[in-house]
Amino acid sequence: MALNDMESDVCDREDEGSTEPDVIAEGNILETFSESQETRSLICSLKNVYEDLTALEVTTQKFLVIMDKYQEQPHLLDPHLEWMLNLLLEIVRDKKSPPALAHLGFKFLYIISKVRGNKCFLRLFPHEVADVQPVLDLLCLQDPKGYETWETRYMLLLWLSMTCLIPFDLSRLDGNITAQSGQARVPIMDRILTVAKSYLTVSDKARDAAAVLVSKFVIRPDVKQKRLADFLDWNLSTLSQASYQTMEGTVVVDGMLQSLAQLFKHGKRDDFLPYAPTVLQCLDNCKLSESNQTILRKLGVKLVQRLGLTFLKPKVAKWRYQRGSRSLAANLSISTQGQPHAVEQNTELTDKEEEEGYDIPEEMEHVIEQLLVGLKDKDTIVRWSAAKGIGRVTGRLPKDLADDVVGSVLDCFSFKETDNAWHGGCLALAELGRRGLLLPSRLPDVVPVILKALTYDEKRGACSVGSNVRDAACYVCWAFARAYDPLELQPFVTPIACALVIAAVFDRDVNCRRAASAAFQENVGRQGTFPHGIDILTTADYFTVGNRTNCFLNISVYIASFPEYTQPMIDHLVSMKINHWDSVIREQATKALHNLTPKAPEYMAATVLPKLLPLAVGVDLHTRHGAILACAEITHALYKLALETNRPVTDFLKEASIEGLKGIHEKLFSKQQYRGFGGELMRPAVCSLIEKMSLSKMPYKNDPIIGGWQWLIDDSLKSIHLFSSAAKQKIKEAAVSALAALCSEYYQSAEGAVDPTIQDELVSRYIVQLQSTEEMTRCGYALALGALPQFMLCGKLQQVLEGLRKTTSISVKDVSFAEARRDALKATAQVCATVGVSLGGSPDSVVCEQNVPQIYSTLLECMRDYTTDSRGDVGSWVREAAITSLMKVTFLLVQSHPELISPDICSRMLCCLAQQSAEKIDRYRAHAGSVFLQILHFNNPAVPHIPHREELLRVFPSSEAETLNWNAPSQAFPHITQLLGMPAYQYHTLLGLSVSVGGLTESTVRFSAQSLFDYLKTIQQDVTAMNNFGCTLLQIFRDNVRNDRVSIPLLKMIDQMLANGCFDIFAKEENHQFGMDLLALCKEEIRKSKDIQKLRSSIAVFCGLIQFQGDIRKKVLLQLLLLLCHPFPVIRKTTASQVYEMLLIYDDVIDLAVMEEVMTMLSDTNWEAELTTVRTQRNQLCELLGVQKPTLVVKSLVQ
Repeated sequence: MALNDMESDVCDREDEGSTEPDVIAEGNILETFSESQETRSLICSLKNVYEDLTALEVTTQKFLVIMDKYQEQPHLLDPHLEWMLNLLLEIVRDKKSPPALAHLGFKFLYIISKVRGNKCFLRLFPHEVADVQPVLDLLCLQDPKGYETWETRYMLLLWLSMTCLIPFDLSRLDGNITAQSGQARVPIMDRILTVAKSYLTVSDKARDAAAVLVSKFVIRPDVKQKRLADFLDWNLSTLSQASYQTMEGTVVVDGMLQSLAQLFKHGKRDDFLPYAPTVLQCLDNCKLSESNQTILRKLGVKLVQRLGLTFLKPKVAKWRYQRGSRSLAANLSISTQGQPHAVEQNTELTDKEEEEGYDIPEEMEHVIEQLLVGLKDKDTIVRWSAAKGIGRVTGRLPKDLADDVVGSVLDCFSFKETDNAWHGGCLALAELGRRGLLLPSRLPDVVPVILKALTYDEKRGACSVGSNVRDAACYVCWAFARAYDPLELQPFVTPIACALVIAAVFDRDVNCRRAASAAFQENVGRQGTFPHGIDILTTADYFTVGNRTNCFLNISVYIASFPEYTQPMIDHLVSMKINHWDSVIREQATKALHNLTPKAPEYMAATVLPKLLPLAVGVDLHTRHGAILACAEITHALYKLALETNRPVTDFLKEASIEGLKGIHEKLFSKQQYRGFGGELMRPAVCSLIEKMSLSKMPYKNDPIIGGWQWLIDDSLKSIHLFSSAAKQKIKEAAVSALAALCSEYYQSAEGAVDPTIQDELVSRYIVQLQSTEEMTRCGYALALGALPQFMLCGKLQQVLEGLRKTTSISVKDVSFAEARRDALKATAQVCATVGVSLGGSPDSVVCEQNVPQIYSTLLECMRDYTTDSRGDVGSWVREAAITSLMKVTFLLVQSHPELISPDICSRMLCCLAQQSAEKIDRYRAHAGSVFLQILHFNNPAVPHIPHREELLRVFPSSEAETLNWNAPSQAFPHITQLLGMPAYQYHTLLGLSVSVGGLTESTVRFSAQSLFDYLKTIQQDVTAMNNFGCTLLQIFRDNVRNDRVSIPLLKMIDQMLANGCFDIFAKEENHQFGMDLLALCKEEIRKSKDIQKLRSSIAVFCGLIQFQGDIRKKVLLQLLLLLCHPFPVIRKTTASQVYEMLLIYDDVIDLAVMEEVMTMLSDTNWEAELTTVRTQRNQLCELLGVQKPTLVVKSLVQ
C-alpha cells in the first residue's frame, strides 16, 4: 500500500507538472458539465445517423469538441459518466445493432475514456460473471487488422480486463467442456490468454489495452498457478526472437515489454521473484539501450526498475529523512506543543537482526547501473522514467548502499558529461529529495551542483542546449522546499535564493524563468527564510517574468535594491551574460548593468570595470563584444550618478580605467579586428562606446584618440555595403549616434563655436559621399548629416539641404536607391529641427523665407515616388518618409513662424496627403490619413491656409480623429470620398481612388468602389458637379496616358462607373464631349500596346461607351471590330465575348433584322483561328453593322 501511495503521488506530480502552465494561464474556467443535454441527444441520435456519412461526421465532431473542452477538468464529467455509459452500452449490447452502429458506440466510449482516463471510467463497466462470456465472444469476432474499428477492440480488451477480476475460479465458467459435436471446447482461461497474446503483437492502440488485460488476468490465483510460467516463457522467447530493427519487430518488442512491466508492477513479489533473474538476463540480451526507438528504451528502463523492486523487499527505509507528518492534524498538534517540525531521521535500523539477515541480490548492481545509464539517455521520457526508478529502488536499499547511489547520481554532474546527463541527474536528485532519501548530510555536496545546473548553458553550433537542465534544476529547488525543514536548508538559503532570483530574471528561456519563479515562491512559502521573499514575489511572479526585456531592465533593478541580491546579480551578468552566444542577451545584459550601477557604484567602478577592460580586447569575439558594450553602459551610468552631485565622472574612475577605455579602439585597430565577421559586432560596439564616452564627457578633448574615433565612424559609414544585411542597420544607427555625440562634446569650443577647418572638411566630405555609387553609403552619410549638431551646420545649411535634395532626386543610374532617398528625407527634417526657424535669418544658418520653398519642394516631389523593383513598391518607403517629414517641418514652422507657410504650399501638401489617404496600400494610407488629420486638428497654433477647413472639420470631426481606423477600407473610404466634393482636393483624391478602385485587393476594391458610387449618386442630377467630375477624370487620364501604374486601374474604374450608370446624364445627350474625349484617350492608351491586362480593360470601357448616343457609337464599334483582328488570339476571343454581351444589354445599337445573324457569327466563329480566316468574318460583321471595313496597312520596306 505504501508503494502504491508513493506511485500515485509520483503520477500526480507528473500530471501536475505537465499541465501546470496551462492551468495557471487559463484557470478553472468551467464549473460544471453544461453540455449534458446536448451530449444525451447526440448519443441518442447515433441510431439515426450512423448510415449517413455527413450526419455521422457532424455528430462525431460535435461530441469530440464537447469532450475536448474537459481535458483539463475531466472530473466534471464524473456525475454524468454512468448515464453516458449506459446509453452507449445499450447500443453495443443490442444484438440487433448493425456492426457499424456498434463500432460507433465503442468509438464514443473511447472518446470518453480518453478524456476521463481508463482507471476511473472502467470501474463503471459491468463486470459480473455473466459478462465474461459475451465480452469474450464479441472480442473474438473482431478483425485484429481492421484499421477503422480499433476503438472497438481497445474498449473490449479493457472491458474484459475488468470482468477478469471476478473472484471465482474460471474453470467454473467452463461447465461441461465437451461440445455437442463431441469435440472438446477450449477453456475460457485459455481463450482469454490466447486473445491477449494475439493483441500484444498488433500495431494499434489495442496493444496497450492487451497489456492491461494481461497484468490483471495472469496474476489471478487460478491463472497464475497454471499459466504464469508458460506465459512468461512465451513472452521471453517472443522477445528474444523479435528484432527492433524492423517495424514489425518493434511492435512485438513494445507489446512484450509493456506486458512484463505491468505484470511486475501489479503482481506479488513472491510470485515473480523466481523469474526476475531470467527476465533481467533476457532484457540485457535485447540491448535496448542501442535502439533508436524512444518508447522501447523507456519501457526497458521501466521494466528494469520493476525488476529491481522485485529483487528488494517491499519496505520503507527507516533511515530516510522525514519532514513532519503526512497528517495535517499531527503537524498542528506538534506545533502547538512547541516541538520541532522535523522528525529526527533514524540513522540506524531498529531491527538490526533483520538488517543483518537481509542480503541485497547481486542483480541489483546491474539494475542500478542500467538506471544510471537511463539517466543519460537522449530522450526526456527515458531519463524521467529512470529518475523515478532511482527514487523507488533507493527507498528500499540500506543507508550505505543508498548513499553510494546518491554518489553515482552526483557523478552525472561532470563537465565531461552531456546536457542529457545533467538533466537526468537533476530529475534523480529531485526524486530522491522528494522521497526523503537525500539526507541533509549530503546537501553540502548537492547544493553547489544544483547552483551550477541553474546556469548550465552549452553552445552547440548556432544555438545552445541546457534549458531543460536549468528547468530541472528549478524542479530540484522546488522539491527541496517541500522536503526539508527550514533548519536543514538554513546554511544554503542565500546562495539558493540568489540563484533562483537570477534564473527568474536573467534566464534566456521563458519556461526557465517561470520555473525559477515558481521554485522561489515554493521556498518562500514552505521555508519562510528567503530574504525579502514576499516583496520579490509580488514583483517577479509567474506572469511578470514572461517578458524578458521587462525582467532585465525593470524587475532586476527592484530586486537589486535588496543588498543580499545586488552583487550576485551583477557578478552573474559579468561572468555569464555579457559573453552569451545570443547577441540580444549580451545587449540586454549591458543595459541591465547600466540600470544596476546606481545600486553599487563603487563596486562597479572599482571591481567590475577593471575586470571588463581586459575582456574588451580579449580573444573571444562574443566576450569582447559584450565587454565593450558593458564598459560603455557602466561609464555612462556612473556619469549620470556623478552629475546628480555636480561631480565629473573621473571622481568614480581610476586613472587606469580612464586610459583603458581610451585604448580599446587603438588595440582593436592594431589587431585588425574591425574586419570580416568580427567587424560586424566590433564596429557598432565601439561606436556605442564612442557615444557613451562623449555623453559622459570623458577628458579626451584634443586627444589623438578623437581622430581615431572619427576615422572609425567615417569608415563604418563608407563600408556599410560590405557587411551582411542583418548588420547594416545596426552599424549605420550606431555610427550616426556616435557622430552626433562626438561632435557635440569634442568639436565645440568653450564659446560654442567650432574650428572652421574641421567643419569645412567634415561637412564637405559628407556632402560628396551623398553621391556615392553605393546606396548604403548614401544612407549612412545622409543620416549623419541629419545628426550633426547646430554649430556644425551653421553657415553650411544651404549646402547640406542642396546635397540632400540631389540625393532625393531620381536619375537613371540611381532609380532603385529608394532607401537613400528615404534617409535623405529623414535627414532633411532633422536638419530643419536642429537649426530652427528664423523669419529674417540667413538661409545658410536657419530655416527662413528664402529656403522654405526649396525644403517643401523637395518633400512634395518625393510624394510622387512610385519606384518599383524586384522588392515591390520601394517608392512607398520614400513616400512614407516624405509624409512624416512634411508633418515635422510643418509643425516646426507653425509653432515659430506660421507666416512662412504660403497658401500654395499648404494646398499642395494637403492635396498630396489626400491622394495618399485614398490609395490602396493599407499601411501607407493609414499613415497619410493620420498625418492629414493631425495637421487639420493641430491648434498650437492652427496650420494656416488649409483649403476648405470648415468642410473638412465636418467630414473629420475631432471626436473621430483618434477612433477612425484608416487601415480598414470599410471605415476610410466613406470619409475620403467626401473630399471629391471639394474642388481643391477633387483631382488628387480621385487620382488616389482610381488606384484603389481598379486594384487587386478584394476588400479595398469593394469598399472604395462602393464609396465612390455612393458619392456619385449624390451629384448624379447636378449637371455642373458632374461636368466638373468628368473634366477632372479626363484630366487625370490625360496626365497619365501610358503610365501603367495609373492608367490600367483607371480603365478598370471607368468600366465599373459605366456599368453602374454613373454617366447616364452624359449618355442621354447626343455626341457628348465627355464620351468623345474618353474614347480618344482610350484609343491613345492602347495604341501599339501589347499589355494583355490593359487591352482587356479597354475592351470593357469601349463596350461601356456604346451607351452614349450619336456618332460615337460607330466609332466605338469600329474600335471593337479592329480588336476582333488583334494579333493576340486571347484579345480577339475576349472582344467577341464582350461585344456579344454588349449587344444583349444594349439592343438598340444595331438593326433587329441583322441581330440574330450578328450574334450567331460572334458566338460560332473561332476567333482564335488564323488571322486570315478571322478577318473574313470580321469584315462580314462590318457590313452587317454598317461600319466601314478597316483597310490593311502594308508596311513599306525601307531600302
